[in-house]
Amino acid sequence: MKSRRYSEVDVFSATAYRGNALAVVHDADGLSTADMQQFANWTNLAETTFLLAPEDPRADYRVRIFTASEELPFAGHPTLGSARAWLESGGTVGAGGVILQECAAGLVPVRVTDDRLAFEAPPLTRYEPIEEARLRRVASVLGIERADILDSSWIVNGPRWMGIRLASAQQVLALRPDPGLLDDLEIGVVGPYGPESETQFEVRAFFGGDAVWEDPVTGSLNAGLARWMNDTNMAPQNYVASQGTVLGREGRVHIDIDDDAIWVGGHVTKCIEGSVLL
Repeated sequence: MKSRRYSEVDVFSATAYRGNALAVVHDADGLSTADMQQFANWTNLAETTFLLAPEDPRADYRVRIFTASEELPFAGHPTLGSARAWLESGGTVGAGGVILQECAAGLVPVRVTDDRLAFEAPPLTRYEPIEEARLRRVASVLGIERADILDSSWIVNGPRWMGIRLASAQQVLALRPDPGLLDDLEIGVVGPYGPESETQFEVRAFFGGDAVWEDPVTGSLNAGLARWMNDTNMAPQNYVASQGTVLGREGRVHIDIDDDAIWVGGHVTKCIEGSVLL
């Protein structure tokens, strides 16, 4: 083992400890996949990332993204958190205010502004209607009637998200899913606020599998929702979604669509800096 720089950041919140936490191990070259997976299991956060030298000469750095149980080809809040950690450790912004992250899903541009970072959403790898039998199962898990689901779509971009649209943000906030029924489902739910609200949509993300829980703020889900809702004329080109409200968080996800490119952005706040023996 050797000492490596270590960071924990809070993503999608300008206030520390109100967004989604991310652990970042710097200078991770030399670690095996098993080493990374074991450490991610130990941190027990939604995701832990490892910064490495890029293999693609166009990239500024390479990142590997792990949950407690598996490696992901891409994820949203780990992308923004890793980019901020890389910048804080001495990385510099390239031409046009963009840095280029290499991950298993490919190269992901990250735009840097004075107060926020934003990643360009990768293409969806599955984007089609959800079969009716599965929708009935989703409604049962969420504790709602099938008729309450106004629209739905697969919006897979790494995580295997199913997008579910309800009539209002209040319906989204009222959901109390049955964890015993989640199994392997990954469900993202969205509903609109009224015109006077600070944010335009409320989003919630529910996972099954090895761990049953609700994600505080989810970049990949919001990226898929933005693509789907823009294509179906259910959202404007620019909006802000809130997430994590039920969990006592204040996640804010900024969506900007520019020439059909979807930029998913938010604040990243430093929380912990130090070193780890790994």
